[in-house]
Amino acid sequence: MMGTLTRWAREQARTVLDTSQQMLDRVRWSAEYARPHDNFDRLTHIREAADWIKRAQDSGTDRGVAQCATLGRGFNASYPETTGYIIPTFLDLADFFHDVDYERRAIEMGDWEISIQMDCGAVMTGKVNATPTPAVFNTGQVLLGWSALYRRTGERRFLDAARRAADWMIEVQEPNGNWIKGNSSHANPHSTLYNVKAAWGLLEAARAGNWDEAERGALRAADYCLSRQKQNGWFADCCLSDPTQPLLHTIAYSMQGLMGIARITNRPDCREAAARTANSLVALMDNSGFIPGRINEQFFGTVDWCCLTGTAQTSIVWSQLYEDGGDTRYRDASLLANRYLMARHNITSVDSAFRGGVFGSWPFWGGYGRNRILNWAVKFFLDALLLEDKLGHVE
Repeated sequence: MMGTLTRWAREQARTVLDTSQQMLDRVRWSAEYARPHDNFDRLTHIREAADWIKRAQDSGTDRGVAQCATLGRGFNASYPETTGYIIPTFLDLADFFHDVDYERRAIEMGDWEISIQMDCGAVMTGKVNATPTPAVFNTGQVLLGWSALYRRTGERRFLDAARRAADWMIEVQEPNGNWIKGNSSHANPHSTLYNVKAAWGLLEAARAGNWDEAERGALRAADYCLSRQKQNGWFADCCLSDPTQPLLHTIAYSMQGLMGIARITNRPDCREAAARTANSLVALMDNSGFIPGRINEQFFGTVDWCCLTGTAQTSIVWSQLYEDGGDTRYRDASLLANRYLMARHNITSVDSAFRGGVFGSWPFWGGYGRNRILNWAVKFFLDALLLEDKLGHVE
């Protein structure tokens, strides 16, 4: 009994300390980082965001991209998962700016990923570390990068690394297309429907290397995801922490995975499933561009903070649907979401770890990526703005 009381007291004390620290952080940082602004010059935002990722790559001793920058602490260690899917964005930036430095950096990212690839072929969980464990999702994200680099350069080492990774993903896949084995230690193995985005990476690798087995595995994963979607577009078993009210981030991962697979294979069922989710998100977004960071089964928001990462991902899918079908609802929704994001994108800070970055949540003390600029939030923000530019969106 005494031990139970002691644990309870410790938990209560920790809660009080955490709450107190959050309040101190709000007071300390709100003046600089919690006010929207009205600079909506797209090129300025693209350049500042791209420069942030460059600094995140240069901040460490390797050529990966730092996972995040935390208020008061600066950049941390490199993150294999998201470095992998930053690679295609940097190849796009090389074309956008006509600057080969972005391609050089992307190649360095890909080579770094090869240097830390696990013996089994997988990509490790979490930040780079000396005792790696494999992760299906992370592996699929790096496949997006290696596949893009192979197409760009024709260098065989990227295809060879992709083949090893793809073989491992197929080896640990369930017959029904789901992945229970091989998930990140941070994940609930029974709530990883968002692995369909990893399946998109598997499909990209399959097409790059003409690997039929890998393509079949990716399509099995798509079919499994479709079987778990509700008619209103909500996905069951699709969250890192609370499947009853999943993060917009993981809902959007599933939507992106289905859309990526649909665009490669021309499968209408995958595109229609992505559109169901996209339609419900159009209806959920308010007139300012705010989308709640968590969403329940009825497709109602359950929190008063925004997941900026998920908003950027959603904008990407809306633009893709507009590009494919010309429905102006999606164009207008993506423009509104992008304005919401730009207004909260810090482009003036004297702190180089924060200028150009995108917080996980808005306000920054919200429930996703609290007090942190996330490299994947910056990546998706860039993708959203590059798509807006490509499609010639005019407000």
